[in-house]
Amino acid sequence: MNQAPVGVFDSGVGGLSVLREIHQALPTESVYYVADSANAPWGDKPAAFVRERGLKIARFLISQGVKAIVIGSNTGTAGSAEALRAALTIPVVGIEPGIKPAVAATRSGIVGAIVPAAVGGSDRLASLLDRFGTDVKVIVQPVPGLVEHIEAADIDGPELKRMVEGYIRPMLDAGADTIVLGSTHYVFLKPVLAELAGPGVSLIETGEAVARQLAHVLDEQHLRADGAEPRERFWTSGDPGASQSVMTALLKRSVVVEKLPDL
Repeated sequence: MNQAPVGVFDSGVGGLSVLREIHQALPTESVYYVADSANAPWGDKPAAFVRERGLKIARFLISQGVKAIVIGSNTGTAGSAEALRAALTIPVVGIEPGIKPAVAATRSGIVGAIVPAAVGGSDRLASLLDRFGTDVKVIVQPVPGLVEHIEAADIDGPELKRMVEGYIRPMLDAGADTIVLGSTHYVFLKPVLAELAGPGVSLIETGEAVARQLAHVLDEQHLRADGAEPRERFWTSGDPGASQSVMTALLKRSVVVEKLPDL
C-alpha cells in the first residue's frame, strides 16, 4: 500500500492549490486528481448533491487503488467529509477555512473571510467562528462568480479584478488586516488580492496545513511512500481538452487530463 497513490478531488481546479502543497511536502507520493468540472462550482449546489458527488468520486478513486483521500475543496469538505469517513475504510483528510490562524494573525481584531455560498452557511464555518472567532470581528463575504473565472484560468482579468475589489473593499474599509481564503480556488487569486489589499493585509490559506495533516496520517498508518518514482493522473467530468488547458495554465507545467467515467 505504501506505493499506492493519494486521491485528491474538488469540484474543479481549486484543489490543484492543495495538490501543489502535497507535492511540496511529500515529493515521493503519487497523486491522482479528480475535477468534477461538469458540475462546478459546488458552492451553489444543495448539500445532498455535494455529499453524493463526494462519495461517488471517492469510490472511483478507491477503484484506482488510492490509499487515502484528500478533499481538496472547502465546500466538498463541508458537504461530504462526514459521509466519506462513515462509508470508507481508508483515511480521509478534509480542509476548512483558516479562521483559527487568521484570528492569531490579526492585529486590528477585524478579519475578513471570502467564502463560497455553501461554506458561508455551513455548520462547519459556524463552529469555527464559535470556537475561534469570539474575540475578533469576522466579516464573512460570499463571493459568487469568482470560481467560474478561475475555472477558465482567468486569474487576473479586468472583470475579475473589479469583482474581487467589490467583495473585499468593504472589509478593508472596516479595518480588516487579515483575509481568509475560504476556497481552494481563491488561492490562485493571491497575486490579485495582494495587489488590491496592499502589503499590510495577510492572506490566510490552509493548503499547507492539509499537506501536513496528510503527512501525519500517512506516517501514523505506516503508509508513507519511499523513494520510488511518483505517478500522477488527472481526470475531469467536463471536457478533458479544456481542463487540460486550464490545469496546465494554473500549475505552470504540462499535464494530461483523462475523461472521468460517468458516475
